[in-house]
Amino acid sequence: MPPEIAALDIGAEVREALAARRPLVALESTIISHGMPYPRNAQTAMRVQACVRAEGAAPATIAILRGRVKLGLTDHEIDYLGREGQRVAKVSRRDLPLVVAGGGDGATTVAATMIIAAKAGIPVFATGGIGGVHRGVEQTMDVSADLEELGKTNVTVVCAGVKSVLDIPRTLEYLETRGVPVFGFGTDTMPAFYSQSSGLALDYRIDSPRQAARAMLAKRDLGLGGGMVIAVPVPDEHALAPGEIDRVIEDAIESVALKGITGKAITPVLLDRIAEETGGRSLDANIELVVNNARVAARIALEYARLASAATLS
Repeated sequence: MPPEIAALDIGAEVREALAARRPLVALESTIISHGMPYPRNAQTAMRVQACVRAEGAAPATIAILRGRVKLGLTDHEIDYLGREGQRVAKVSRRDLPLVVAGGGDGATTVAATMIIAAKAGIPVFATGGIGGVHRGVEQTMDVSADLEELGKTNVTVVCAGVKSVLDIPRTLEYLETRGVPVFGFGTDTMPAFYSQSSGLALDYRIDSPRQAARAMLAKRDLGLGGGMVIAVPVPDEHALAPGEIDRVIEDAIESVALKGITGKAITPVLLDRIAEETGGRSLDANIELVVNNARVAARIALEYARLASAATLS
């Protein structure tokens, strides 16, 4: 384990997987504290971990507890983060040193999770949706740190695309500028989180975990830095109709703007409003897409481990 992370605690399951060279899948913790209400947030995180295990990989949920970076959480620790909810700091790259030095608790975003996963040598990370360029960016200059991290940190992120409340076309342009490959998993268009398609064409499509793993290996062998995005559509039976969810999102954004809510507080408020307006169906979709992404990520992690091992032996 990298000695440069002095404040690192490795969970027993992760330690055993590292020793046995079993594939791991990194998981974030913002979804626990800031993405869903209790107890469904904790239940979902535990279900995601169980899904990764069922596929033959080990889950490595990342968070900060009492100033210690945790690589692998117990059910008790997950429940604690779920109960504390938004009282736990939302931690991106800029927040990591402050929360660690202050001895606080932190739920890691996509960016922060990628940083810890890369330092721990975990190449695959599953999440719900990545952050991106916010709507109205020409006035706010609000661009998620997730995009910058994807441009420089070598971790493959399996997600359901960009969060629907964001500006998806501009996010794709930003990722292209940063040289981040975006692959549709079994699709030619960018998923739109709650909906299976945003209608925006992608340049690259893959149809199996092995294809994804081969792309990761080729990128490694070419010495290319930065991450990759594997965009997986929400399962059909849980998808929301694009027209319906777009209307709900627009109404929610207008409501948040009128209340003057800005910064990190925007997304949780929007998600709560969207869940209310859809009668909870958006929350159900969110849960199912996260579980599905974890399943795909575990399969990719296994294939990558096989290919990387074979390449080392040859």
